[in-house]
Amino acid sequence: MKHDDRASAELLEVLELTREFFEREKTRGLQNISMSHETWTALETAVEKAHVAAQQKHTTQKDAARKDIVSKDVALLLRDISALTSGCEKCHLAQTRTNLVFGQGNPNAKLVFVGEAPGADEDEQGLAFVGKAGQLLTKIIEAIKLKREEVYICNILKCRPPGNRTPTTEEIACCMPYLMKQLEAINPPIICALGNVAAHTLLNTTAPMNRLRGRFHKFGQALLMPTYHPAALLRNPDYKKFVWEDVQMIQKEYEKV
Repeated sequence: MKHDDRASAELLEVLELTREFFEREKTRGLQNISMSHETWTALETAVEKAHVAAQQKHTTQKDAARKDIVSKDVALLLRDISALTSGCEKCHLAQTRTNLVFGQGNPNAKLVFVGEAPGADEDEQGLAFVGKAGQLLTKIIEAIKLKREEVYICNILKCRPPGNRTPTTEEIACCMPYLMKQLEAINPPIICALGNVAAHTLLNTTAPMNRLRGRFHKFGQALLMPTYHPAALLRNPDYKKFVWEDVQMIQKEYEKV
């Protein structure tokens, strides 16, 4: 037992013993033991407050333990899914990749960012969004008062297409089961689809980004916001104002969940 817990328990025990002592002495009719009504009421209140505080602390500890268990369970599940993908050779990208890029972040994230595919930096390091586009994504996340460690970041594809070309339909079909398992495990209430490939794949549409962005779409039980990929912002800074509008909507929704 920690020092603070032991001190609280000892205080509660002293208060209860004090109350029991006065009650016992009063029943014996001893005249030299007296206590004003105000003092007695204060003692009763102190005992009651001590009980409530102890119960609240116990409940908080149980809730924290439960969340920790959930977090560990999801983390283990993601680790198993990652292990499943590690040796994937479903398509020819397995022959050209340096590292498979599964994704990383908070296993209990309320917000998941889904991009298109790993780039050269990601392929080299085995981590999602660590290049220039990833650095910009970090700034976007921080702009809505979050940290990368609080969200989860992944891609439609787990392997880099040569030359960062657009993923093919076959490549997407091979990787989608892995992504769906990730999203099912994390079960985020909010998803942000970064770029056309992510938005078109998750929403099963070919509509242009300027028609998709700016509003939430249903994706199972989650709300999905399509927006421009950070790499597109590096090529066309004019898109930044649209992304800022989109992530502000995400921030407002995030604060509700």
